Amino acid sequence: MRVKSYLQACILLAVVMSGFGFTAQAESLQTRHVFAAVAKGQAQVQGHLPATQVLQLDVLLPLSDQKGLDEFVANLYDPRSHSYQQYLTPEEFSARFGPSQQDYEATVRYMETHGLTVVGGSLLAMDIQVKGPVSAIESAFHVQMLTYQHPAEKRIFYSPDREPSVDLPFALWHVSGMDNYSIPKPMLSSKQLVKINSNTPRPNTSYTGSVFGYFIGSDMRAAYYGGTQLTGAGQHLGLLEFYGTDLVDLYNYYSVVNAFTSPSQSLNVPITILSTDGTPTSCDYLSGCDDFEQTIDMQEAIGVAPGLASLVMYVGSTDTAMISAMAVRRPLPTTISSSWVWTPVDTSPLNPLFERMAAQGQSFFNAAGDWGNWS
Repeated sequence: MRVKSYLQACILLAVVMSGFGFTAQAESLQTRHVFAAVAKGQAQVQGHLPATQVLQLDVLLPLSDQKGLDEFVANLYDPRSHSYQQYLTPEEFSARFGPSQQDYEATVRYMETHGLTVVGGSLLAMDIQVKGPVSAIESAFHVQMLTYQHPAEKRIFYSPDREPSVDLPFALWHVSGMDNYSIPKPMLSSKQLVKINSNTPRPNTSYTGSVFGYFIGSDMRAAYYGGTQLTGAGQHLGLLEFYGTDLVDLYNYYSVVNAFTSPSQSLNVPITILSTDGTPTSCDYLSGCDDFEQTIDMQEAIGVAPGLASLVMYVGSTDTAMISAMAVRRPLPTTISSSWVWTPVDTSPLNPLFERMAAQGQSFFNAAGDWGNWS
């Protein structure tokens, strides 16, 4: 009787687990999440993240047809192909190459079963944004969330102690937000704040910028486009920013430069500050937030292309949340710019998102500085 009861209990447990999409063996994710400093024991363990501490993650599902997408993009950019420049809409891309509704819903159920709350993402964007305590994250992904002494910086960082896995019948692509080993930084290397007024001398007689020798956005436009009529009319621009901004700084900039330039610089571009994952969109000096880079990005973009149909600043705490949103929002940003640098443990998680942008006719530009192309 005991043997029979035990077998019945095992069968019942298997049925219940299958209802949640569980498998007997955990599936490893398809990308890496643990830096070498942790994996090789170079970073000294400091402790354990509090079980009640809340983190937000961005869970990415894999493409359904990677080979088919590779072939499609190759033909899309081949002038000899009948599908040359026949770009897809986000909906068309999702139907052809995105994850299935079934897999997406199974992943949502799995996260919720383990105590995580879905707070964003969509099937169209191929991601699920979840929030929950460390204890739930450890249960869902079979890891321990530990703290470590950073090997190169004087600070403590957190990270999973091993590669995450899930009890699903398919492998997830990636999970962003599981560590803070690499903190994104703007590419602006030095900040020389200059108060411009009528008594401000030229910094050097060899400088040829239009405002007391300093270069502004319209100078960049003149250098690149000269007297052409190209203004960016009809184009939609997206800016990737890890922090929000204070638009008062942008308006003040135009008030200052218009006092010293002729003709005056126009500010007619509709601007939207969009949070992609709940990250605050405001950033002001009084609260200790620095929006220097964010303001310069808008200044230069509008200075070069004063006729833009729209400028949307995509604000987020993870790169995948921002780039996923950029690939599905309407109107679709055909040009995207980032002036930030961050070094992920694995460079491949963004590949499907960039390839999706290629399939949809979007261009993504990132400042490389002197650090190469993989930061």
